[in-house]
Amino acid sequence: MVEIKLYNTATRSKQVFEPIDRGNVRMYVCGPTVYDRAHLGNARPVVVFDVLYRLLRHVYGPDHVTYVRNFTDVDDKIIARAEESGVPIDEITATTTQWYLDDMRSLGALDPDEMPRATEHIGDMIAMIEDLVARGHAYEAEGHVLFAVESYADYGKLSGRSVDDMIAGARVEVAPYKRNPMDFVLWKPAAEGEPGWDSPWGRGRPGWHIECSAMSHEILGETFDIHGGGNDLQFPHHENEIAQSKCAHPGSGFARYWLHNEMLQVEGKKMSKSLGNFFTVHDLLEQGVPGEVIRFVFLGTHYRKPMDWTKEKAEQAERTLRKWWSLVKDVEPGEVQEIELQPLYDDLNTYDCIQRLRAMARALEMGKDTPEHSVSAANFLATARVLGLLEQGMGEWTEGPDLQPLVNKLNEARTNALQTKDFTAVDALKTALTEAGVEVRMSKEGVELVPGAGFDPAKLEGL
Repeated sequence: MVEIKLYNTATRSKQVFEPIDRGNVRMYVCGPTVYDRAHLGNARPVVVFDVLYRLLRHVYGPDHVTYVRNFTDVDDKIIARAEESGVPIDEITATTTQWYLDDMRSLGALDPDEMPRATEHIGDMIAMIEDLVARGHAYEAEGHVLFAVESYADYGKLSGRSVDDMIAGARVEVAPYKRNPMDFVLWKPAAEGEPGWDSPWGRGRPGWHIECSAMSHEILGETFDIHGGGNDLQFPHHENEIAQSKCAHPGSGFARYWLHNEMLQVEGKKMSKSLGNFFTVHDLLEQGVPGEVIRFVFLGTHYRKPMDWTKEKAEQAERTLRKWWSLVKDVEPGEVQEIELQPLYDDLNTYDCIQRLRAMARALEMGKDTPEHSVSAANFLATARVLGLLEQGMGEWTEGPDLQPLVNKLNEARTNALQTKDFTAVDALKTALTEAGVEVRMSKEGVELVPGAGFDPAKLEGL
């Protein structure tokens, strides 16, 4: 079996991935808090771990991989949104959850095998908190239950932070009922009119961190293979997950490999509303940027490096994907070319994998009239699909009007121009096609028209 290497944040090194059980490879990724549209930065971990999920399914078999990604559907932000809008919380979470699923599917992301919602696992959370209290790792104070950080000797090991750094990084809430400023909330009282559940400590709701620990334990067990998320979650969220999970289940490994993706920028700057460069996945889709183009731009940067979203990258991605789709038209997938996937096995090096796919595509373009073309195109298609590209149903955005009549028209104009030496009509037609987003390729063999970035079929009317 092929060897997969992954960078493990917990060991700060690249390691050969050895699943606990090859027949049941398990991965948990922290999902969204559902109160609004997912912004572009929220989508990066979805695409990163979708690629890993696809790779694991490719290596171990689709029936031997379990991928869990949760929905946080009880949270202060959700409550605040309900108060601002006057819309019931259940309606907000149902609507925004569907938005999230629709937007991520538009990027070619497969649905995880399990998508638990926090509100479905309150009982599991209460049971885990009770266990932590009984073991001396948590205490009740003024209606709250807090995790006692000093009770876990390895606290801070994942992030490698000092206590002072952790206090600053966590923006810890100063509260008189805390024994230690770093202690974090497991359970909090619910105010009148807020969502709440009965518990041994009164009516309340869970803290954020306990949710993922309880849900991952319930679905994947005490110890599983991979835990992932953005590096903004490394501290305090993942650090707190480790502490409470290992204290609740002594001797367990919790997650054996920790993977974190870097953050996203826009045109070289941090995405923020104040800079006016903040937008959601839905915004881009509404502007006509295909989801597959967004995915392709993401894959062009290694997941552990900051990714810069630019308009130029999106246009280049669209041009590339249009060419690729033209190469696999009416082709059924063949065999995956393992040699071209080698970079993916080395810590998900999607950048190098894309370069190898580009080389395959160039070879196909150069030899597309050979008898071997259909086989090569089939293998190219199968290989690209391991990255979630050129998936069935994803290429509809490349479909447009039949350009053959315009090819004939331009060929005719060029033939006349070669005789009359007057290229006015040829130049006018080329200009009109270019303005419509069509790439014009002219050679001794003839004319080829390829829709490019910003292709607008409406501008072809009248030509």
